[in-house]
Amino acid sequence: MTPRFAFIGLLASDMAASLAFYRRLGLDIPAEADTQPHVEAALPGGPLLVWDTEEVVRSFTPDWQAPPQGSGRAGLAFTCDGPAAVDKVYADLTGAGHTGHLAPFDAPWGQRYATVLDADGNHVDLLAALPAGPDASV
Repeated sequence: MTPRFAFIGLLASDMAASLAFYRRLGLDIPAEADTQPHVEAALPGGPLLVWDTEEVVRSFTPDWQAPPQGSGRAGLAFTCDGPAAVDKVYADLTGAGHTGHLAPFDAPWGQRYATVLDADGNHVDLLAALPAGPDASV
């Protein structure tokens, strides 16, 4: 049997803060999940996004030490509806107090691109294809 992708796991130092960030990106996560040590959210297409508190990880690996926040504990990307939406989502998240890592820019690979840090310092990229053609604008 061939292994199949199952989930993306994130380490949450503050479950409620982490889930609040992803709710702002449109994930349907019930409010009661904020107090749980393990949370799963189904993503479009079937995979799961899973959060575990540091305490859960220590429950089966007692000597484990959490990596520092902002050290690339995970990286995710969300496709936006268009270049202007990248700017809007970035502004919404940073306006809500989340750290902007890369302000929106037109990347040389043909996308409007930005990066925000979630509540645990994980990089979350926002992207959308740029319009084609010499007169295209954001």
